[in-house]
Amino acid sequence: MMKRHILALAMAVPMLLPGGLSAKEGAVQCGNLIYAGTKTSRCFSDEFLSTVQQKTSIATERRFKPVKLSSEELFKFPFVIMTGEDDFNLTRKERENLKKYLENGGFMLASPGCSNKAWASAFQREIKRIFGKDSLKDIPMDHAIFKTVFTVKALKLSHGGTGKLQGITHNGKLVVAFASDGLNDTSNTEGCCC
Repeated sequence: MMKRHILALAMAVPMLLPGGLSAKEGAVQCGNLIYAGTKTSRCFSDEFLSTVQQKTSIATERRFKPVKLSSEELFKFPFVIMTGEDDFNLTRKERENLKKYLENGGFMLASPGCSNKAWASAFQREIKRIFGKDSLKDIPMDHAIFKTVFTVKALKLSHGGTGKLQGITHNGKLVVAFASDGLNDTSNTEGCCC
């Protein structure tokens, strides 16, 4: 349940804060990024989209829509998720598109599938290539992301301990939320890897 709350908050904050994108027609769609060839989420739960719709005034599509990071279609989505497993390298076009997307109002939630360390390291490496070595910063627990829809006082990991969210802010707006420990709501996935 905690993971679903974090995911709902991550989606709601960019939509509710000034400068957040909103759907042009109807419900907000969440893009599921396809990157580094054919890498994408295999089992990331989209249940949090229903939670957002139930707990806020944001109308959402209930399922992710696959979108290539290198495509112009990316810019139709106010919110995308990036997840996966194992090491990867983005192409030059994907890096350029991601930078342009995030600097022009887009929001990305990134989290490794099954807390995969190789994927988390690859993501951090790619973000450094795009935005510089100190671009990912810890998001403090008093940030709006932790209190807009639900109040989250701690990020408890399913295997014990506490986690953290890191992010990138552009022009005062959070544009990336990243957790190196997986954020997948595994209670709402079937036959999943975790």
